[in-house]
Amino acid sequence: MFPAANTVPASMSEPLEDYLETIYLLVQEHGFARVRDIAKARDVRAATVSISLRKLSEAGLVNYVRREYIGLTEKGEEAARRILTRHRLLTRFFQEVLGMSPHAAGQQACAMEHSLTDEAMDRMVRFFEFLGTCPSVVQAFGQCPMGVRPGDEAPCGAGSETCAKCALNHKEASMSVSRLKPGQRAVVTQITATGPLRQRLLDMGILPETTIDVERSGPGGHPLWIRCQGAQLALRRAEADCIRVRQAS
Repeated sequence: MFPAANTVPASMSEPLEDYLETIYLLVQEHGFARVRDIAKARDVRAATVSISLRKLSEAGLVNYVRREYIGLTEKGEEAARRILTRHRLLTRFFQEVLGMSPHAAGQQACAMEHSLTDEAMDRMVRFFEFLGTCPSVVQAFGQCPMGVRPGDEAPCGAGSETCAKCALNHKEASMSVSRLKPGQRAVVTQITATGPLRQRLLDMGILPETTIDVERSGPGGHPLWIRCQGAQLALRRAEADCIRVRQAS
C-alpha cells in the first residue's frame, strides 16, 4: 500500500491545485507572481484570482494579504512541486510513449494530474525506468502502423508494411465477430473501426483481450447479441465486422 501524500489538503479542489501550480511556475520563471500575472495565465478575472488566493492562504499554502506579490509557503511549494511532477510525468507518457502531440499531451495531463495516485505514479516511473534499459518496446510501437491512427502523420521509420509480429497477430486474428455462431466464445484482438464508430465500440467495453460470448443472433445473423464484461450488447453488422477476434482456448 502507498500512503496518501499529505502535502495537499484532502479538501483542495482541482482549480485550487491549478492555481498553486501556476504560481509555482510564475515564481520559477520570473522570481515572483502577481495577481495580474496569475489572471492572465489562467485566463480569468483578477477578482476570481483573489478569491482563490484567500482559500490557498487559509490552507497555509501561499502568503497573501491583498498584496501585489504572492509567495508560496514551504508547504505550498512542496504541494505545487508534487502536482507539477505528476503533470510532467503524464505529459511525457502521452507524448513519448503514446505519440500524442505536445499540445494534446499537455491537455490530457492537466485532466489527470489531480487524480494520479502515488502507486500509479510509482508504477509509471518504473515503466520509464524499464524503457531506459529496454527502449525497443516504444520504438516498435512508434515504427509500426498499428501504433498510428488513420490520418495521423506516421512516425519516422514507420513503413506501409506491418512488422513481423503484426503480421503474425493479423493472421491469428483473421476472424471478425460477425463470423461467430451462438454459443461460441472469442477474445478481442483488434478494433479496426475508425472515428466515432471506433470510440463507440471502445466505450461499450469492447477492448483488446476482453472475452466475448455470442448469445444469439437475429434474422440473417444480425443484430448479433453478445456478452462482454458482464453486459449484453447488440451489434449491428458494421460494428461486428470491425471487431477482430481469436477463438478462446
